Amino acid sequence: MATVSLLAADSYELLRLRESMTTLLAPLGGIEAFVKEGDRVLLKPNLLTGSKPGRECITRPEIVQCVAEMVREAGGKPFFGDSPAFGTARGVASNNGYLPMMEALGIEVVEFHGQRYATDNEKFNHLRLSKEALAADVVINLPKVKSHVQLTMTLGVKNLFGCVPGKMKAWWHMEAGKDVNRFGEMLVETARAIRPNLTIIDGIIGHEGNGPSGGEPRFLGLLGASGDVFALDRALVEVLQVDPAIIPTVAASQRLGVCPKLADIEFPLAKPVDLRVTDWKLPAALIPIDFGLPRVLKSTFKHFYIRFIKEPMKAYSER
Repeated sequence: MATVSLLAADSYELLRLRESMTTLLAPLGGIEAFVKEGDRVLLKPNLLTGSKPGRECITRPEIVQCVAEMVREAGGKPFFGDSPAFGTARGVASNNGYLPMMEALGIEVVEFHGQRYATDNEKFNHLRLSKEALAADVVINLPKVKSHVQLTMTLGVKNLFGCVPGKMKAWWHMEAGKDVNRFGEMLVETARAIRPNLTIIDGIIGHEGNGPSGGEPRFLGLLGASGDVFALDRALVEVLQVDPAIIPTVAASQRLGVCPKLADIEFPLAKPVDLRVTDWKLPAALIPIDFGLPRVLKSTFKHFYIRFIKEPMKAYSER
């Protein structure tokens, strides 16, 4: 049976958050069940954007700090990485207030670089994924609970799309975006390839409505964790009372047989019904996933402009 740990939690204050995180991970064996002495541990948050700090559309820095400290205490060597659609991980982390915490803890920020990896899915005979993520001894996935105007919801599986190098994301939207089922399967195959050892989802404050960045903050008061990212997503969908069939990542994971049935998931702490949200706001309307070639070119240009012109100029002006 997959085990999903769910917990009511209402604060990002570090001492209280640490207590919540310790309680959350205890049924899974604690952080020590995932991290051993000397392990190089990737912390993969949802960075998304550096343009809307305070909108609660990224994983909170306090979550990353708390997990990094626990990893260190277990003997691991945490490093921080993501591949935002625009700009660099360091630039987006800086705009969202991560850098002082990471510098204080001595956490390295790693930019992702793509490498071709074969898959067992005949629809996708290969994926181009971050070699840094796949080379890590341990991957800890740190998503945010959010609605999404293209995919209905973005949870643990979708967060691993951040392990696809930035400019490749736009290409996937063009290549697979015309078929939402195919796009969902690509995201599931990406998650299967990355194989996160542990997923901890930030649901203390979520982001509902027209996400991933255009919605509104929503207090939910919960944390979730599991060694099975597909089981955790299924549990969160149940908490939010959203039909799994309308979420391409969850529906694809069910079709491919990697998502356990709700009855086959063990909940050692809170059960989904204990944390149930009855009025979660989904997007007002979904928009197409696919990108035409002009949008792909525009997206690629914007990525390179931010990465090689805007961010370096900002860094220079701050010296």
